[in-house]
Amino acid sequence: AIFENNRKVTFIFVNIILGKDSLSMKQKYPNDEVIAPGTVIISAAGHCNDLTNVIEPVLQKEKQSIYYINFSQDTYKLGGSSLGQILGQVGAETPDVKDAEFVKNAFDTIQQLIQKNTVLAGHDVGSGGLITTLLEMCFADNQLGATLDLSSIKAPDLTHLLFSENMGIVFQADAAAEELLNQHFIPFHKIGTVTESNVLSIQYFEEQLEFDIAKYRDIWHKTSYLLDQKQSGAIKAKERFENYKHQRLSFKFPSSFDGKRPQIPTGQKIKAAVIREKGSNSEREMAYMMDLAGFEVKDVHMTDLISGRETLEDVQLIVAVGGFSNSDVLGSAKGWAGAFKYNAKARNSLQKFFERTDTLSLGVCNGCQLFMELGLLHPNDEEKPKMLHNDSRKFECTFTSVTIPQNNSVMLQNLSGSTLGIWAAHGEGKFHLPKNENHYKIVGKYT
Repeated sequence: AIFENNRKVTFIFVNIILGKDSLSMKQKYPNDEVIAPGTVIISAAGHCNDLTNVIEPVLQKEKQSIYYINFSQDTYKLGGSSLGQILGQVGAETPDVKDAEFVKNAFDTIQQLIQKNTVLAGHDVGSGGLITTLLEMCFADNQLGATLDLSSIKAPDLTHLLFSENMGIVFQADAAAEELLNQHFIPFHKIGTVTESNVLSIQYFEEQLEFDIAKYRDIWHKTSYLLDQKQSGAIKAKERFENYKHQRLSFKFPSSFDGKRPQIPTGQKIKAAVIREKGSNSEREMAYMMDLAGFEVKDVHMTDLISGRETLEDVQLIVAVGGFSNSDVLGSAKGWAGAFKYNAKARNSLQKFFERTDTLSLGVCNGCQLFMELGLLHPNDEEKPKMLHNDSRKFECTFTSVTIPQNNSVMLQNLSGSTLGIWAAHGEGKFHLPKNENHYKIVGKYT
């Protein structure tokens, strides 16, 4: 749940998991399925001052320095560390927090730096220790590395320094950060700078180490690959493992887009409806987006169409929103499609809407699957397009991008030539197009 007030947001993280006798969420595998067990847990709550000020764990290719703060203020110990675990050792001593008041002071000071837009990147030191943190901050981009000198940090040796899991942070910031840290008596270490290379170079007194980022990125990703083999099969898992580091997210926005909201007088707004079913989600976000785009929006539930309270006669745009309608227990949007097919009033309202020449429609996620299931795309084709289960045999959720080719779409024509970021999240997301691609007037392609 997100409670927003003037960009200040409080997050309540709630795990809502349905009972086994209800329409529960489940993931299917070739020989089995996993069903969510029955319980409700409030796991955490926290306050976020500014939802838009996000610090990512990715070093930025700028000249600002990289800093390290040992929040624990303890000496560097290997007990309980990931290094100890892989060596089959427990260890005699684990790092502790020496001063809770210092942790609070250091945390609050870092928050002030973030609010001042001084921090460019940041990552906690946790599982795997400092070396894992430093490598992970280089993994999300190609030709991204760092040159570091850790000699100012007092540790028994380089192994203890790199692999002990003392609570701390690594962050990238400009020089103004040092003044505030000194004011609040927060000891810090300026440890290096970012480079546009593929190497993490570490110096510790006379010792010099160099890590090939690409090599260690594959090692870091290999556990996911081994799990993916069991879920997606050897062929698809290998394709993903070989391609993940080559699929660069690069965007191109239309030159005419200025991000400003169109100012349309109330009487001239196009009327639109958001259609939802039990289990649908994001209908409020969709309505808000449509309002920002200048539409006059109303909410339509399937019970409104089934009962005849709503006929869609006064709207020119309908949007069927994301899932999971009816928990997708019959398949993606198949239960929702049945609500149209087997209820005369709902079926007639939708049919008359599409028979009009002044209407637009948009199906998002589950809504796209709904329109496919109802045969609304290329309705005159004998064999219609379908949405099939993914070749990976599992629900896929990934951030990727789409390129918009030249097109005559009312909605997307002025985005021709753009490459835009997009979330893809679906179990039945494979487009099956029986005819030649040119037959379908495709207006967006995954890059």
